[in-house]
Amino acid sequence: MKIAIVTDSTAYLTEAEQQKYHITVVPIPVIIDGKEYKEGDDITTEAFYEKLKTSHSFPSTSQPPVGEMIELYEKLADEGYDTVISIHLASTISGFYNSLEQVAPSIDNIRVIPYDSKITVKLMGYLAIQASKMATLGRTPEQIIHYLDDLRSTIDELFVVDDLQNLVRGGRLSNASAFIGGILKIKPLLTFDDKSNEIVAFEKIRSRKKALKRVEELFAQAQQRTTYPLRALVINGNDPKAGNEWANKIHELYPDMKIEQSYFGPTIGTHLGDKALALAWLRDFDQDQL
Repeated sequence: MKIAIVTDSTAYLTEAEQQKYHITVVPIPVIIDGKEYKEGDDITTEAFYEKLKTSHSFPSTSQPPVGEMIELYEKLADEGYDTVISIHLASTISGFYNSLEQVAPSIDNIRVIPYDSKITVKLMGYLAIQASKMATLGRTPEQIIHYLDDLRSTIDELFVVDDLQNLVRGGRLSNASAFIGGILKIKPLLTFDDKSNEIVAFEKIRSRKKALKRVEELFAQAQQRTTYPLRALVINGNDPKAGNEWANKIHELYPDMKIEQSYFGPTIGTHLGDKALALAWLRDFDQDQL
């Protein structure tokens, strides 16, 4: 059995990671002032945020064409793969996964298993990397999916955004009505709801400094509830200086914990806007037996 791993550009894997783990990355289209760009191919993260400052309308995103996905899967079949596990951003913020679920049964020459990560960003990238490691070890698709479900259940994250404008206009915030009144005066905390997997705002905080402090408190509480070692991920949206400073602070608080940094690229930046920050965590998968 030969298993291919596919994900999309919102995993924000580096070129080195893509090559090392043989992961195929599908770019998500981003539309700015009517022009479409393929994330990671036609537009860099830096260029996106520059365009965001001068765009005449809010940017939007769309799905990769299903026809192109079928061509990709068939190409993988021609390369000798008999199965592909296609890991993609949460179905609650994109219809991409649902589109793949509909088309997968019609592809005859390769078994296509769409997988809803129920998350996005580098957290999803970790799932793709672990799936690739297991495929290399000869694990079955069922074993890989079971492991991904288990690892995914340990993921949690907290976002701090400058405002909710992009999320509200894009319809990606499920409880927007409760927060719109003070939209310009607060730094809302957001997360993916454990039950609905939708982005929800759950606390109103008056300053970014206090918001970050509150995230640290919630992270400390989360650690007390877990029975396994955690690793942390600090994510920034066009603010690497703030991301680095926060990562250093988290490292000072937890010197023995693995702490990495990543970023919100164009697709996720479209919804979170400029200067967003997040702290995410999950089980330290480097200690897992695959």
